[in-house]
Amino acid sequence: RAPWPPAPQPGNSEQSDTAGDRTARSRPFVLLATAFTLSGFAMYAVVIGLVPLLEERGASPTTAAWALGLGGAGQTLGRTLYATLAARTTVTTRTAVLISLGATTTAALALVPGPIPVLVLLSVLAGVVRGNLTLLQATAVTDRWGTTHYGRLSGLLAAPATIAAALAPWAGAALAGVLGGYGGLFLALSGSSLAAALLVTRATPREKAGSTGV
Repeated sequence: RAPWPPAPQPGNSEQSDTAGDRTARSRPFVLLATAFTLSGFAMYAVVIGLVPLLEERGASPTTAAWALGLGGAGQTLGRTLYATLAARTTVTTRTAVLISLGATTTAALALVPGPIPVLVLLSVLAGVVRGNLTLLQATAVTDRWGTTHYGRLSGLLAAPATIAAALAPWAGAALAGVLGGYGGLFLALSGSSLAAALLVTRATPREKAGSTGV
């Protein structure tokens, strides 16, 4: 008779689950989730707030809509640049740099009064940064913790950022009223992104920091 197949090893599955739980509760993971939540809220609030911001600066609704559309084209362009950036930087460096660039373009949109073509150019540059940020978030788990718990960790990482993105249109409009307009809102969103950039400098797993540097 053929031998019975080996019995399943529940202990291995339990150990795997425990490792995933450990990662999800670790300080780097929590800091990264917080950073992506702050950055994601800022990113989506900027997209929704761009048209009213430009209208405050004197742009027509049509011109403001074109600026938003060109920002989307910049987002597509940004994605084509990500592979080169990833090959030349560590995961912590590129995360901090890209989120900081998001803060910079948001602050520029808040502070530069015009002319309108300059604001449109800033919108395109902000789109380039957004395109890179979407790919950065998609690879955040594999770059730091590998693929073993990818689905579970990605879901946990994305959940608060997704909620923040969903709230961004309403919250951004409400904050604009409190802060005296969309210029004030964009300055606050820039601060949110800067806080996120600072957090990610502490969000590198110990073994990754030891092998690749920060």
